Amino acid sequence: MSSVLHDEIWEQPEVIRRFLAQEAGHIAEIGRQLARRRLCYVLMVGRGTSGNAARYGQYLFAALDGLVVAPSTPSLFTMYRTPPCLDHALVIGISQSGQSPDIVGVLEEARRQNAPTIAITNDPKSPLAAAAQHVVDLHAGAERSVAATKTYTAQLAALALLAMNMAAEPLPSSLLEAIPDLLRQALGAEPAARAAAERLSAADRCALLGRGFNYATVYEIALKAKELAYVAAEAHSSATFRHGPIAMIEAGFPVAVVDVGGTFKSELAELRRALRERGATLVVFGDHEATRHAQDLWVPVPAVSPEWLSPLVAVVPGQLWAYYLARARGIDPDRPRVISKVTLTR
Repeated sequence: MSSVLHDEIWEQPEVIRRFLAQEAGHIAEIGRQLARRRLCYVLMVGRGTSGNAARYGQYLFAALDGLVVAPSTPSLFTMYRTPPCLDHALVIGISQSGQSPDIVGVLEEARRQNAPTIAITNDPKSPLAAAAQHVVDLHAGAERSVAATKTYTAQLAALALLAMNMAAEPLPSSLLEAIPDLLRQALGAEPAARAAAERLSAADRCALLGRGFNYATVYEIALKAKELAYVAAEAHSSATFRHGPIAMIEAGFPVAVVDVGGTFKSELAELRRALRERGATLVVFGDHEATRHAQDLWVPVPAVSPEWLSPLVAVVPGQLWAYYLARARGIDPDRPRVISKVTLTR
């Protein structure tokens, strides 16, 4: 059965290839201009999938640029009308459509305070783009599916390029050259993602765990499970999960773990062992075959170096898993109930 969403998941290698070709030089110039500003922190604003891209940015700008990063509180700008002081802040608004009034309002206030602003959007003629000093066009083409996929990975690529070019010694964009091919490899996980989804199709709830740069990845996969398959999917840091939420685990409880990169490999192996002992059914999105366990539902992820680029690739098998979870539950992933492509919040 054909699906717009499925087609767009498979477009991602070409979307990222096109984005890098079109925007790498432009973003390098933005980085050079920002280097002349005395920035102390980054304020990021986004909703839904774009908000999960901002989670990635929280790790990225701190790790590569040594900057404090904070998520915005849009209602302070638009409803309470008590915006914070934005001295020495870089303000980044992320929105596929560029339409949401609350995100636009944050950037408009930042411009009033003379803070540098960047819009990351798939519509360079949108209100968000008009409000920003700098505009990064995702070049993803029209995203027709309600659930965002290709614009999410393009947003991650945009944030990675920005952080790389804002570093004290800018990093070469060539670090991203392998990403389109790695995305194509990640699409090869489709049969495993489908098998894992069909195994868990009767579950109405699950937990998703990850850490570090892929903290954003578990939030994005959880969002896809909610909006496509109507599963109550809770995303947690694997560390935070031990501080209480692990108590809900009982025999058969589904848990998906994003076990990618080397930093947390031993910690996640220990957690997976503890979850098995409690009878959890584990889906593991993993990049190291040696950590595979016979009891786990294994979904392979290509290894990515450096680790901070792995979220661009690790999310793709999760998108496929959520897509097939919807199919297995008899839901049309192109027509999720209630939600629409553009949501206007204030």
